[in-house]
Amino acid sequence: SMSGLNALVRNLYALQEERVEAYQLFDLGHQAYLRSSPNYDFIQYRQLVHEITQAFNRISKEVIQLKDRFHEEYDRPDLSEHVERVQEREREKLELTAQLQLAKQNMLDHPGNETYQEEAQELKQRINKTIEAINEVLQDFKYDSEEIESSE
Repeated sequence: SMSGLNALVRNLYALQEERVEAYQLFDLGHQAYLRSSPNYDFIQYRQLVHEITQAFNRISKEVIQLKDRFHEEYDRPDLSEHVERVQEREREKLELTAQLQLAKQNMLDHPGNETYQEEAQELKQRINKTIEAINEVLQDFKYDSEEIESSE
């Protein structure tokens, strides 16, 4: 049914929102960790990383289930493909974010060394490009899924 498909679409957006919120927590937690320099509170930070990783894994699992349902239940490989592309970019974004956090810590620990500042700048740009790419895919997804609503 179309309403079933619409529910899946809304579900995907909700999961993407959760991802955005998880990133905000991750960022705030990392800022707090950097403020604890030079006696880093590593244990609390490691706990945060663990919780955030679990959240991302759960969200990814649910997104992959949606992806399969678009394809198998609703015969919409186009939507399924968009979701697959979002997933790939999200994996990239998470890796880059972890690298950026490390670069930021290195900047603090080696204030004279410009290599880490350059690295952080480059990583920020790559993250922004990745976010743009995610938003473009979501736009395509939105466009293709809105045909559903107009055809009901």
